[in-house]
Amino acid sequence: MAAVVLCTEEEITALVHAFYAKVRRDAALGPIFEAHVDDWDHHLAKLVDFWSAILLRTGRFSGAPMPKHAALPGLNADLFKRWLALFLETTAEQPNREMGSQAYVAAQRVAQSLWYGYQYTHQPDALPTKLLG
Repeated sequence: MAAVVLCTEEEITALVHAFYAKVRRDAALGPIFEAHVDDWDHHLAKLVDFWSAILLRTGRFSGAPMPKHAALPGLNADLFKRWLALFLETTAEQPNREMGSQAYVAAQRVAQSLWYGYQYTHQPDALPTKLLG
């Protein structure tokens, strides 16, 4: 029996590009990303690899997102929550609902992990807070 494939690479690419188009237009998130992303084509390709690795287990992504995010100045929980809200909005617009649902669950884990790492880096003596629930 063949395994059921959650989505295609094209669907992942569409999700990533639609999401980061929203991020770039967002009043809170856009300026942060624009200040730190020099080559959007390269960044988007890396993000497609990241989400392909998560959703299709392709193993294509290599990199260490935590140190890059932890090094950013002035992030807070509201910014991570905004990122998640835009991600949820974007996944809801995708025709492949199952992919959207699984991508959002993964995005919650990613955001929480990055937020914990950010807090540990910037306030190592404080107890970290959760983003959701």
